[in-house]
Amino acid sequence: MTDFRAYRSVLYLPAANARAVEKARTLAADAVILDLEDAVAADAKAGARAAAAEAVTAGGWGSRTLAIRVNGIGTQWCEADFQAVAAARPDAVVVPKVNSAAEAAEAVRLAGGVPVWAMIETPRGVQAVDAIADTPGVAALVVGAADLEKDLGCRVGPARGEIQYTLQRVVIAARAAGIRAFDAMYPDIKDMEGLETVTLQGRALGFDGKTLIHPAQIETANRVFSPSAAEVEQARRIVAAFEAAKAEGKGVATLDGKLVEVLHAAQARDLIAFAESIAAQ
Repeated sequence: MTDFRAYRSVLYLPAANARAVEKARTLAADAVILDLEDAVAADAKAGARAAAAEAVTAGGWGSRTLAIRVNGIGTQWCEADFQAVAAARPDAVVVPKVNSAAEAAEAVRLAGGVPVWAMIETPRGVQAVDAIADTPGVAALVVGAADLEKDLGCRVGPARGEIQYTLQRVVIAARAAGIRAFDAMYPDIKDMEGLETVTLQGRALGFDGKTLIHPAQIETANRVFSPSAAEVEQARRIVAAFEAAKAEGKGVATLDGKLVEVLHAAQARDLIAFAESIAAQ
């Protein structure tokens, strides 16, 4: 991937909550998902759909990525939700409980050219994650841990060992397909220590960012998924060392006693570019 746009913090908001939607335009979240699914009661779906479309067309989101989460394929609200998405043209459409490549392809068709973020939150979805990621038009995978935990009948602890297989499968599938991967939300909005733990874990696993359910969680996600000043400085040293060696006709360099090869220089350049994109927001 050569797109260095930041997706460190991906905030879910109920589309029917006008006050929350307006406030989101001022928050430091990299991306906002206007939710028509879990956060909206059945009798409020139509109003939320209209509000989400209006929020997209009204603009004012700056550099933030703006997405709409529709109700799932096969639900009674699905068709109208996708029609609203295709007309409003948000940056992405988030599709819950994608279970197969066929469902992913149907979502892409219904989205009418809007990039699809497929949620992996069922056992079937985990089994089919490679094919889902490879579906043309799917631009990201999103882990939905709550529904997966329910379907598996497991109890996820602080270390998330019970769903490590899923987390790693999602990252591997996304990287193989050259698309984004977003970690699951953390449900306890008061437990900042727990949030820190799972966010650090998500970055270590290779996710691009974390889905969130409360503005108070944004700072943690942005900080953890941002390169530190020390990391950026080290990356600049790696690039400088490699370029110096290259100028001398060498294929590798040595820095602080460690070998620096072309892949290390490429990784360093990507980190620098990502840091610069964050600074430019």
